[in-house]
Amino acid sequence: MEYRIEHDSMGEVKVPADRYWAAQTERSHENFKIGVGIETMPREITHAFGILKKAAAIANHQLKPEKMTDQKLAAISKACDEVISGSLNDHFPLVVWQTGSGTQSNMNANEVIANRGNEIAGEKLLHPNDDINMSQSSNDTFPTAMHISAVLAIEDKLFPAIDMLIDTFKRLEKEHEGIVKSGRTHLQDATPIQFSQEISGWRSSLEKDKKMLQIALPELKELALGGTAVGTGLNAPAGFDAKVAEAVSEITGKQFFTAPNKFHALTSKDELVFAHGALKALAADMMKIANDVRWLASGPRDGLGEIFIPENEPGSSIMPGKVNPTQCEAVTMVAVQVMGNDVAVGMAASQGNFELNVFMPVCIYNFLQSARLLAESIVSFNNNCAVGITANREKMHHNLHNSLMLVTALNPYIGYENAAKTAKKAYKENISLKEACIALGFLTEEKFDEVFHPEHMA
Repeated sequence: MEYRIEHDSMGEVKVPADRYWAAQTERSHENFKIGVGIETMPREITHAFGILKKAAAIANHQLKPEKMTDQKLAAISKACDEVISGSLNDHFPLVVWQTGSGTQSNMNANEVIANRGNEIAGEKLLHPNDDINMSQSSNDTFPTAMHISAVLAIEDKLFPAIDMLIDTFKRLEKEHEGIVKSGRTHLQDATPIQFSQEISGWRSSLEKDKKMLQIALPELKELALGGTAVGTGLNAPAGFDAKVAEAVSEITGKQFFTAPNKFHALTSKDELVFAHGALKALAADMMKIANDVRWLASGPRDGLGEIFIPENEPGSSIMPGKVNPTQCEAVTMVAVQVMGNDVAVGMAASQGNFELNVFMPVCIYNFLQSARLLAESIVSFNNNCAVGITANREKMHHNLHNSLMLVTALNPYIGYENAAKTAKKAYKENISLKEACIALGFLTEEKFDEVFHPEHMA
């Protein structure tokens, strides 16, 4: 491998000749061999850095045109566009497990954009610190990248996935209207419910989860940029914070604002904790929905068997013909991961000391993993399972009419205690509720038939 010599304030460093990064990135690359190639800083953060560095250059050009010249802005903007597109991802090698402020990832962005910008300009025009990092500090850029990436993950990936599954459930509700089945509470038989009503519960859960995420978004759209090192805005021109938020909004097409209190913005991660709580709520609901689906589809002969789901792949290496609810299993595993991530996000956010939180990389790593896993697992569950759910009407009818909890319909006519006696007799003697009720003398056959209509109980 060929190398070139780069330098920083600590001296010279050998850097691979075919990479745009420079000395500080290389030092981090050598000093933090933890999860290399596996737990790389999320690409969503790389993308966000491209956005914020371009926005900072635009703001600096407006406020300090003598330093951020037209030529510099043009070169930086083109380099940042490449970062945003992902075409320079190979030049961002650093891992999550680095400095807790994300300083080295900020410098990675500064060095790559500077060297690529110089290549675009055809001359040594840009300096990583003086130009790309102008009016900034790692302490305000990394939390800004966290918020940008979180908003984009939620709005651009997670919301479309949630909407897709909501639409599927709406269709399934219409298709299964009027089908009455046995309800279940405590995993025991309960009073009847329409299958469409059961599905509506799933749909409503997702709609509420999306609403809770929407409530969290305005706080995530507040940006720390402009606070620089400790929140005072040292070395940033007046108005830089507002102008850079405007530029981020223009680039992303989403409305971002400057955080009103930069001392809070640098040290507190409460907005991410709150938003991840909504992600955990979504995970909890997806766990419930997936479990409902696999229980209802259990069988095919010795389970509930009340619904059919798509058969996607063989389920066993030893049992021929076995097919398993694997999409449900994937969703439930994702839910477990998100719930674990919630602990990590909360713990990381609690570690803000004085003017800075130094657990930011692990905080956003877990946050973005949760958003990505939820989005992708919901799409997979929708496309490979939910869209193909159909009712096993015959089994639903059989289970409904064998449910002892239909006796609840008799409460107004024979009272709770007599209804309980009826149910227990029917269960003990393996006879119908009708037979038990008549044998106990609570109702005549004619009166029982008059008042007992399971389909009307939903």
